[in-house]
Amino acid sequence: MRLRNGIAYAFLAPYLLIFATFWLWPIISSFLISFQNTRVNPWRFAPSLNWGRLVGDPAFYNALYNTLIILVIQVPVMIALATVMAVLLNSPLLKARPLYRFAFFAPVVVGEVAYAAVFRLMFSIDFGIVNKLLGTVGISAISWFDNATAAMALVIIAVTWRWAGYNAIIILAGLQSVPGDVYEAATLDRVSKVQQFFHITLPLLRPIILFCVVLSVIGTMQLFTEPFLITNRGGPGGGTETLGLLLYRQGFNSLNFGYASAIAYTIAALAVAISLLNLFFGRQAK
Repeated sequence: MRLRNGIAYAFLAPYLLIFATFWLWPIISSFLISFQNTRVNPWRFAPSLNWGRLVGDPAFYNALYNTLIILVIQVPVMIALATVMAVLLNSPLLKARPLYRFAFFAPVVVGEVAYAAVFRLMFSIDFGIVNKLLGTVGISAISWFDNATAAMALVIIAVTWRWAGYNAIIILAGLQSVPGDVYEAATLDRVSKVQQFFHITLPLLRPIILFCVVLSVIGTMQLFTEPFLITNRGGPGGGTETLGLLLYRQGFNSLNFGYASAIAYTIAALAVAISLLNLFFGRQAK
């Protein structure tokens, strides 16, 4: 038995070594860096410097507020939209279903720079198609990049467009595991399709939807691409700056690695706390 265990660990050793070198040690190292003053040379141990600044930093609270606004609005809308999309994709009446599934999943594999450039063009106040369509229904052009509320809405639209199809495919996989005889029995009992959706489909999909919610919460807490590329680094005036963007600015623009590490661990702690709350309330709802 010991020989077998030794052989097993010998095969695992390369992976464990790579994991410790490129994952475990950076995690520990960045945590230690958060307690140091990295604005001096050599770095000095200053436990209260970065964490104390975090508590009283208006930029941090602005980024936290923006991140939570996106989280509260975008995640429920995206999950609801993904659920409806999954139900439609699972319909036997839909022709060429594989093609539609690919089309909904495709935004995830589109290059981030290309997708951001397309959105900037679409929402341009001068020649963007969105403002032209709004003009056809009598709505004046919106300056999406100069107004904080409009810019926040643009970020939410962009994130939803990119990730709704991804979550829809996950929910679709769960939907296809639901036994068909459940719906056949409900149909024989003259249960309407709407009632089947709310009383059969949604309860059976609750674990899958909860999984998507947790993934979306973690992703939103790290949101960086959209505010950086689409709204020009969190503009206007920090109106769309997220925690991920604040971390980037402190770490790579200001080279304040200690404060950036403190922000990173705050993001991780918030993501874990919110995910655990979702799991708790999801289990309580059963």
